[in-house]
Amino acid sequence: MKKYLTAAAALLCATAATPAFAQDQDREFNGFYAGGSIGATFKPGNSDETILFDRDLNGSFGDTVVTTGGADAFSTGFCGGAVGTSPSRPAAGCDSESSAIEFSGRIGFDRQMGGFVLGALVEVGTSDYSSSVTAFSITPASYTFNREVDLLANARIRAGFTATPTTLVYATGGVGYAQMNNSFVTTNTANGVTRDLDDESIGFVLGGGIEQKIGRNFSIGVEYLYQQYDDDSSVRLVNSGTTPATNPFLLGNANGTDFIRSDGKFDMHSVRAVANFRF
Repeated sequence: MKKYLTAAAALLCATAATPAFAQDQDREFNGFYAGGSIGATFKPGNSDETILFDRDLNGSFGDTVVTTGGADAFSTGFCGGAVGTSPSRPAAGCDSESSAIEFSGRIGFDRQMGGFVLGALVEVGTSDYSSSVTAFSITPASYTFNREVDLLANARIRAGFTATPTTLVYATGGVGYAQMNNSFVTTNTANGVTRDLDDESIGFVLGGGIEQKIGRNFSIGVEYLYQQYDDDSSVRLVNSGTTPATNPFLLGNANGTDFIRSDGKFDMHSVRAVANFRF
């Protein structure tokens, strides 16, 4: 009888311990996971961006392009947006930039140590975000730089703590990669254009988020990311073969005038909803 009572007690203890173990597993942020996100990309505060000029081609930007009479050839102004290929004056309108939709997929690994969680992840995604700036000359003509995202990828670590047994609050950061489609369009038909446009850039990613476990394998969350990439794209307006020597872009140097964006950083803010499945 004593033998049977001992066996029954052991079975009862094992049965009681199993749900507790399963519950602990439900609450842990451990192991490999795969997931995805959807959200919005935006870039606030760039409406004051302009285009800078190097008219003597000495590598120093900030020159004023002038006409033969000494007038500022770009006194008409600038706008932080695009006007396409036909409008040549600000009055024609300049589209302001707005948020865009982004998608991404990720794989990662976490290790939970008490209330502290440390992990790493790799993410690849895309967005239909673009950023433009336009200059208007008194000729009149317009000159527009445009950046569009083709692909974004990053490898980053994340570290945080469990605010509750099933809620993780974390910070994240790492290296980012951007594949871009840079373009330049102008209504100027008097000059030729040579382009040196960046298509790829390495930058950095910083952010944070909250992840909430729902059951043992599934979690959802909200994440914010800031991404920054260098963009050294430039163009040169040159003699088309028939451009007169009195052309404003040839007065400083007969070989032409270089253009760059005043903001050489391509930065983005993203707010996204995230879902992960843990293996």
